[in-house]
Amino acid sequence: MVNLEWYRTFKEIYKTGTLTGAAEALFISQPGVSLHLSSLESYVGYKLFDRTGRKMVPTERGKVLYNAILEPVQKLENVEKNFQKSTEKNTPTISIGMCFETFQTTLEQYVSTLPFNLIINFGNYPEMLDQLDKGILDLIITPKKGSSTNIDHEAFSSEQIVLVGGEKVDMGAFNKVLESGEKETVENWLKQEKWYGTTGDMEHLFQFWGLNFGHKPDFRPNYIVPNLNSIVRCLKGGNGLAVIPDFLCKKEIDAKEIQLIWEGENPLKNTLYFGTRKNTSFKEEINHIKKLFRQVMS
Repeated sequence: MVNLEWYRTFKEIYKTGTLTGAAEALFISQPGVSLHLSSLESYVGYKLFDRTGRKMVPTERGKVLYNAILEPVQKLENVEKNFQKSTEKNTPTISIGMCFETFQTTLEQYVSTLPFNLIINFGNYPEMLDQLDKGILDLIITPKKGSSTNIDHEAFSSEQIVLVGGEKVDMGAFNKVLESGEKETVENWLKQEKWYGTTGDMEHLFQFWGLNFGHKPDFRPNYIVPNLNSIVRCLKGGNGLAVIPDFLCKKEIDAKEIQLIWEGENPLKNTLYFGTRKNTSFKEEINHIKKLFRQVMS
């Protein structure tokens, strides 16, 4: 039996001309829109759109189906609006992209207080910039600026990538090695320690090592854990080293649960930006999120 949501998705693709536009109108993901369309095409037995670049051009059979379902679907949508709870009628939904650790450290504690619906997406920065440009995301938190003229970048904070360690790391011994001023000696001392890393992202370690020793590290971490917050929890009360952004472990350093080992001879700093489209209908909601971030990271 056909899913009536397939017809509503088909109608929005027809109206907007893109999968992205339909996803925004229906407050669902673009993959969800694609799934609805492919399911409907499989059900009726023929193509409903020709895909030309970013545009979805209806086929002749697609036009016939649109004319056949438009009025009934609109009637069902009107029924839905009349029976929808009044408190939910005009609640907007915004999609935000950021790294998992940033979400846990900043926004997670405020989610239940937000006066609007929220979808959080995790991914790499180039992917999030592309999704913002296409309208899939409404706001991203990123240390990298894109080149699209459709996107505004607003600097709001900064992060420093630092070397941290468990409370049992011998800071006195490391400081003596550091005072020697010999990079090779410092590097060898560090390589003798146990190291933590994450499953997919070694960029911080590579950048820090390259900036201070002139090459990529020639070793792999001893312990690979799911994310940077896991590293902080593993380091508390133990041994081991890791390179992570300072704002992710500030509370633990202040509480002396972990140690700030070294900021590096050449400090590695990144500016953090809010990325938004220049034309957005969610300015009020986005400003609310920005205020929360500034509050947490000030």
